[in-house]
This record gives sequence, structure tokens and C-alpha cells, in this order.
Amino acid sequence: MAEEAPNEAGSPSAAAEAPVAKEEEEPPADFICPITTEIMVEPVVAADGQSYERTAIERWLATKSTSPLTGGELEHSILIPNHNLRRTIREWQEARASP
Repeated sequence: MAEEAPNEAGSPSAAAEAPVAKEEEEPPADFICPITTEIMVEPVVAADGQSYERTAIERWLATKSTSPLTGGELEHSILIPNHNLRRTIREWQEARASP
């Protein structure tokens, strides 16, 4: 009887939980914009060396010249696309979307 309970309860729930667990896996912290707390779509690197979602940091820099993380003055407002991070995020998302 001990074997039947896990098989009856375990098999369907294990099969149902596997895809859900894969989809609901927490993204790596580096994928999350510190401003929006969402997975970045178009990550850029600011003068503080941190990556941010482009639209979020552009809104920030429209009224401030400081780092959203440290509050320290930024040397410049140039934003550099973070192509490697964008590709890594997309690969991570695609791996979770595939069956």
C-alpha cells in the first residue's frame, strides 16, 4: 500500500509539477533590472557598471545624475547595450518555454 500511494499521488503530480517548476524557476539575479525588478528585455550598462532596463534607466537619468543603486554621482549618462546579457536572458527564457 505504501508503494501505491506514491505512484497514484506521485506520478500525476510529478508530471504536472515538472513543467510548472521549469516555468516558475526564479531567474538569475543578473537578469533583473534593479529599477523595475522585472527581467530585462533591453539591458544596458550605465556608468556605475550595473545593467538596467534601457527605458527604466533613461527615465531615471532624465531627472537624476546618480546611480539608482548607490546614490553616487555617475561620471556620465552614456548607456552601453549589454548584448551578452540580452542573449543569455533570451536563451534562458527559450529553454523554459520549450516543452
